[in-house]
Amino acid sequence: MTERKTSPLTRWVAASALALAGAAPAFAQQGELVLYCSVQEEWCRPMVAAFEKATGIKVLMTRKSSGEFYAQIKAEAANPKGDVWWGGTGDPHLQAAEEGLTDPYVSPKLDELQDWAVRQARAAKFRTVGIYAGALGYSFNTTELAKRKLPEPKCWADLAKPIYKDEVQVANPNSSGTSYTMLATLVQIMGEQKGFDYLKALHKNINQYTKSGAAPARAVATGESLIGITFQHDAVIQAVGGAPVKIVSPCEGTGYEIGSMSIIKGAKNLANARRWYDWALAADGGQAVGAANKVSYQVPSNKKAPVPAQAPKLSQIKLIDYDFAKYGSSAERTRLLKKWDDEVSKLPK
Repeated sequence: MTERKTSPLTRWVAASALALAGAAPAFAQQGELVLYCSVQEEWCRPMVAAFEKATGIKVLMTRKSSGEFYAQIKAEAANPKGDVWWGGTGDPHLQAAEEGLTDPYVSPKLDELQDWAVRQARAAKFRTVGIYAGALGYSFNTTELAKRKLPEPKCWADLAKPIYKDEVQVANPNSSGTSYTMLATLVQIMGEQKGFDYLKALHKNINQYTKSGAAPARAVATGESLIGITFQHDAVIQAVGGAPVKIVSPCEGTGYEIGSMSIIKGAKNLANARRWYDWALAADGGQAVGAANKVSYQVPSNKKAPVPAQAPKLSQIKLIDYDFAKYGSSAERTRLLKKWDDEVSKLPK
């Protein structure tokens, strides 16, 4: 039989076509992921870009505060729209876990995590996991403080003083996990009655209750508000950017968050949700993105992940023994928020 000869060009075209046919499904056809992101937009975007580059999975991302997403996930329970809820304070994640709104998943990366992240996962029966930690506090604009010739506030008690009337900004605890952490922190430090008495006094000094917990830090940086109650890492972002802000760890002590991640029950892209979960917990994956892009100054949960030099040193802050199990429970969180609505938010100023 006579062998048919082919030209080098023909052989090259055929080989290229076979290579492309084999390579395309491995990367280009990996499906999609619907991500609910509860950190700042500036961190959500590079996370999405890095994951898409690493996996070929198309991510459809929406950004809202943790309280807003908890309400949305609960409303969508009969027909879930999202796959993964990433970031935001742990309390609403724990409440969602208790109510069966999220699915259990034990990541192979669990052994690489800090003890506090693993405890979060176990408390939720693996329906959520800790991805970062950050301390509560407040910041003030040093330039505006000097103009007003006001003393530096050093304690929670200072913020309720009449000299700071209309000078304090904080988020609404119904929409913001940051502000709910403040509510639960004050109750734990002062006791419930004194804590709510304090919140009523503080209410007279609030110039705005925002939706987002990070918004007060931005308002302080621009001089829109003199003082902003936030997680300290949100204020660090403004300081690193050159804003004239000082960050305070209140003298009485303060609470902290364990930012969390959950797979939404009924996720339509479950396999891709688990891929995000594992990647987001990896020291050289999602845990490195915030620091690399200079958009997050939290302490990451993976022991080997890089920690930004400017991140608040948790060991140097007077942290309370925050009861995540109690204040992340559905009953306690619902009760405290209703009490805040009834006794604080409706008060005149």
